[in-house]
Amino acid sequence: MCGIVGYIGHRQAAPILLEGLSKLEYRGYDSAGMAVRDGQEPAEVVKTVGKLINLANKTDNGNALKGTCGIGHTRWATHGAPSQTNAHPHVSGNCAGSASGTVESEVVGVHNGIIENFQELKDKLGKHGYLFYSQTDTEVLIKLVDYYYKKYNVGPIDAIAKTLVRVRGSYALEVMFADHPGEIYVARKDSPMIIGVNKAESFIASDVPAMLKHTRNVYYIGNLEMAKVTAGDVTFYNLDGDVIEKELTEVTFSAESAEKGGFEHFMMKEIHEQPTVVRDTLNKYIHGKTINLSETGLTDEDIKNIQQVCIVACGSAWHVGMECQYVIEDFTDISVRCELASEFRYRKLSLAPNTLVVVISQSGETADSLAALRMAKEKGYKTLAIVNVVGSSIAREADHVMYTMAGPEISVATTKAYSCQLVCGFILALQMGKVRKSLSNKEQYNYYIQELMSIPDKMEECLRDKERIQWFASKFCNAKDIFFIGRGIDYAVSLEGSLKMKEISYIHSEAYAAGELKHGTISLIEEGTLVIGVLTQSELYEKTISNMVECKSRGAYLAGITEYGKYDVEDQCNFVVYVPKLDEHFIGSLAIIPLQLLGYYTSVAKGLDVDKPRNLAKSVTVE
Repeated sequence: MCGIVGYIGHRQAAPILLEGLSKLEYRGYDSAGMAVRDGQEPAEVVKTVGKLINLANKTDNGNALKGTCGIGHTRWATHGAPSQTNAHPHVSGNCAGSASGTVESEVVGVHNGIIENFQELKDKLGKHGYLFYSQTDTEVLIKLVDYYYKKYNVGPIDAIAKTLVRVRGSYALEVMFADHPGEIYVARKDSPMIIGVNKAESFIASDVPAMLKHTRNVYYIGNLEMAKVTAGDVTFYNLDGDVIEKELTEVTFSAESAEKGGFEHFMMKEIHEQPTVVRDTLNKYIHGKTINLSETGLTDEDIKNIQQVCIVACGSAWHVGMECQYVIEDFTDISVRCELASEFRYRKLSLAPNTLVVVISQSGETADSLAALRMAKEKGYKTLAIVNVVGSSIAREADHVMYTMAGPEISVATTKAYSCQLVCGFILALQMGKVRKSLSNKEQYNYYIQELMSIPDKMEECLRDKERIQWFASKFCNAKDIFFIGRGIDYAVSLEGSLKMKEISYIHSEAYAAGELKHGTISLIEEGTLVIGVLTQSELYEKTISNMVECKSRGAYLAGITEYGKYDVEDQCNFVVYVPKLDEHFIGSLAIIPLQLLGYYTSVAKGLDVDKPRNLAKSVTVE
């Protein structure tokens, strides 16, 4: 959720911290702050409300803060409203933490995550003379570290370890101690954190883009692990305080991939990157005319033994699962369920013994999906993760991993990661069909491979129609309600299209299985209501058209998305977008692009912040 950065080296820290936070602002943007140390001097803390530019202006782009060791944070509020007082960093002393300036506190820190038992800990600390200036769980966490540091007269690692065993919840914690200059201490449980090194410099961040400009050599700190970070060196510890070894990993994607590249917004850049990253994902797993899943570790024998597939995900990743559910069931003899991770983890599991649980997550850190993965493993089910971030928690803990090749996705509203997840699901479905011999023959298999490989070029063709969609978006940018309808795969596409609209344009939109309209929803249709029908499935085409006509007779304005050649749809629809012909199992990967563009242009027409919609954050690492 929130963005965390840290730096130790020979350069002025504050400008580097600001630069790193600017790459992470998509993770939180209601307040920001930094704490910087200059040698033995106490930390200087500066905090502001609102977007990061306010912190940059307050510190002269970081130049006003002296020192080569510091930590920074951009916040997405959980405990306590957005305010300067509640902004990070927090301090262990009983001072008014909202004020900028030098603080004499023993411990200064930032935190990403949620401390579930913070009230219990707060009450305990109150009995020991601690006062609290903020409403945050993070202040409690920092003061708890201070408490154990002083009570037991131990070093930072032992103090942090004693703290963490008493904490329930999730955290990526980053702290500095007054009498340990030139050192930053970190710990992690369920919230992302990486550490990069470059000769005599060290960098800390909650996501790779924050440090790509400076280093590609990173460590992924594991769950329930701690680290002492100095200039160019890192020592890792387990909760017992024992030193552990970690492997240095080289990041392969470029720093430029995390920049806007001439586009006005990251979302538009990422929409346009879809042909490239989908092509890269296809080429990763399809060699010639053959699918190769050896990198995932999922063998043909594993696939033959599958009795059931259960797809678990949140948000757009769940919409991917909904679409892949139809494809897997059509290509195989396997029963498929698609579950919301936030619901799955609280249900009694009644799956077949040899169920494959597929967990889909862009970040690989989604809290509910990670919890669902662990629950499935505890029950003995084989797990497969479809993730974008190498070394993420879900990637490390799943039995098998299928990586997407989307590269860094900055905009809160996912586009390219969604499309890469989708083609991974298609590849998995096709290989299952081949191995289990439920596809009729080799020619059919080769046909599907050919259709899959044609997706990137056809995506590029979809993007050429964006000016018409921009015009249409300007026409309906003041709509109060929009309904997306479809059947089968088209319904799954409608779910994602509706989410794109509501999350960045703030227009109320809903997606419905078209056949369900008459069971209550059609009462909401009134004169001028926009109804968007997704019409790519031939067997369901006429039925969905009939449902749209029912809405039209009640005053709705109809828009349709279908493939080239189905021009009769213009007899009923007021506006139509056509996508290239593609096998109907896969055509959802094309039909979603006009809906992504529609959401984008509607948001732009309303003058909203496309990349940072209100109340949302990119990686949901809290429950």
